[in-house]
Amino acid sequence: MLSRRKFIKQSGLGLGFAMMPTTFNFFELNDFVSQRPELSKRKFVSKSVENTIKKVKKSIADPELAWIFENCFPNTLDTTVNHYQKNGKPYTYVITGDIDAMWLRDSSAQVFPYLSLAKEDEKLKNLLKGVINKQIEFVLLDPYANAFYDDNQKVSEWKNDFTEMKPGVHERKWEIDSLCYVMRLSYHYWKTTGDASIFDEDWKNAMLLILKTFREQQRKENKGPYKFQRGNGNPLDTQFGGGYGNPTHKNGLIHSMFRPSDDATFYPYLVSSNMFAVVSLRQISEIFKTIFSSLNVDNQFIELANEVDEAIKNYAIFERKDFGKIYALEIDGFGNALFMDDANVPNLLSIPYLGYTSYHDEVYKNTRKFSLSTANPWFNEGKFAKGIGGPHVGENKIWPLGLIMQALTTDDDEEIFYCLKTLKNTHSGTGFIHESFDVNNPKDFSRSWFAWANTLFGELILHLYEKKPEILKSKF
Repeated sequence: MLSRRKFIKQSGLGLGFAMMPTTFNFFELNDFVSQRPELSKRKFVSKSVENTIKKVKKSIADPELAWIFENCFPNTLDTTVNHYQKNGKPYTYVITGDIDAMWLRDSSAQVFPYLSLAKEDEKLKNLLKGVINKQIEFVLLDPYANAFYDDNQKVSEWKNDFTEMKPGVHERKWEIDSLCYVMRLSYHYWKTTGDASIFDEDWKNAMLLILKTFREQQRKENKGPYKFQRGNGNPLDTQFGGGYGNPTHKNGLIHSMFRPSDDATFYPYLVSSNMFAVVSLRQISEIFKTIFSSLNVDNQFIELANEVDEAIKNYAIFERKDFGKIYALEIDGFGNALFMDDANVPNLLSIPYLGYTSYHDEVYKNTRKFSLSTANPWFNEGKFAKGIGGPHVGENKIWPLGLIMQALTTDDDEEIFYCLKTLKNTHSGTGFIHESFDVNNPKDFSRSWFAWANTLFGELILHLYEKKPEILKSKF
């Protein structure tokens, strides 16, 4: 193993880490009071989640890190879920935190770490089934929308967007990953619990609609039915070309008008999201082959996955000085490419986590080196932290999501240590993980209630508890 000093020098994480102060040390040992709602005010209580918190906390030597885990891991259940029955089926509406709407992406990621506990917890399993049923309902309402309301009478602040807004839709930004996250949650729920009861007629129709939508957005014959523009003056919130995006050479890739940050793509082929689609399509093919074999459509999901994968290999890999062959984040098929990485998942950093490739793959390793370097225009570093940010929050800001994903995509103990230390030192005394913070002033952060980041942090700690428990015995 590299010494910490050698790791810092060789990894490009910078010389500042070894001398990093114990940033914003607000607390004495006895000040770590739970920031969770009192029991009677929690939205949902799971015995298996509570038992996991107690068990894992005992293995964490650093009391502040243990406190953050205790606050963050159950945050989605504590504060964001509304679970109910409708027409004999469970439904679960999951808000993002401080925004009263359900994003397909966020809701999937928010509950994903609970899957491993669901097999032995019927109450939790029913809640997760409800999330899937709610997502299916939303996909059938509009596969091009990214966020929805439980109450279709609620009027969106984006009601005047130049797109086909429907009742119940909060925002209609077309993002490939929104549908991939729905597929991912369904697949892993099935593989983890063995429960196939979610695969009803609505679920089947939603998956076939996703397949249709992906094919429409290959745009082989025409531009398809979706376009989007917004008149608020923010160029990240609208699209070029009359709402269809910049021109592309049609090559089998799927167009995505927005990134997982909800920012507009510059080149419509968002590579990381196409990679996610490859994985998700193959997963759904497996389900159709097993559950709906009489339909003989599983091969259609596989064929599209293979076509997209082939196009990624043919068009998305470029030679870059100092890095070798790497993936571009966005391309247009004409040879133009955007070389950057954004902290939101799926990004290029996350593709082993999502199952597209191994983190030992050479092109991925080169790409990861690029993403975590100053050659990436959205890699920011300052007095208290360094990591990946993105245009959504601007310069000198990084997203803790990026630090968490950095730790989830490496086997290097020193790098994981760096990520945990930085996360611990930049929560600004709140005990929660934020959307973003300033690298020179962690008190300058966005979104004090951002459940996706909180739960993903919990997922990281569970991952380390299972795979690298010795790391949790350190003081950070």
